[in-house]
Formats: sequence, structure tokens, C-alpha cells
Amino acid sequence: MATPSRPSAPLSLGKRAAAEGAGTAFLLATVVGSGIMGVRLSEGNMALALLANSLATGAGLTALIMGLGSISGAHFNP
Repeated sequence: MATPSRPSAPLSLGKRAAAEGAGTAFLLATVVGSGIMGVRLSEGNMALALLANSLATGAGLTALIMGLGSISGAHFNP
């Protein structure tokens, strides 16, 4: 029989702000890195570069939301 979960204590503003700052920094690095990766791997095919950029950015954003969403709400502001 599962026990009902109690809501945890809210995190401090400093911890939430630090999570937002880290998330924003990682999102910025993901966007810039995926753009560079897309251009280098596409060999001049801009459609392929855009697809690679979009997929990598979406995957990075999903990972950041899943990892930091419970801490800060994942309101990343690049």
C-alpha cells in the first residue's frame, strides 16, 4: 500500500534563481552549439543544418525542463 506523499517544503529563492541561471546558460550553450554542429555536419545543405539545429535544441530543452523543472519551474529566459 502506497503512502500518500506530502508536499515538500518550497525551495529558497536563491536555489530557484540559481537553477534558472544554470538552465539559461545551458540553453544558450545548447542553441549556439547546435547551430555550429548543424552547419559543420550539413556540408552546405541548409535544410539539413536547420533540421539538425532544431532537433538538438529541442532535445536539449527537453532535458533541461525535465532536470530543472521541479526546482525552478523551467522558465528559462535566453
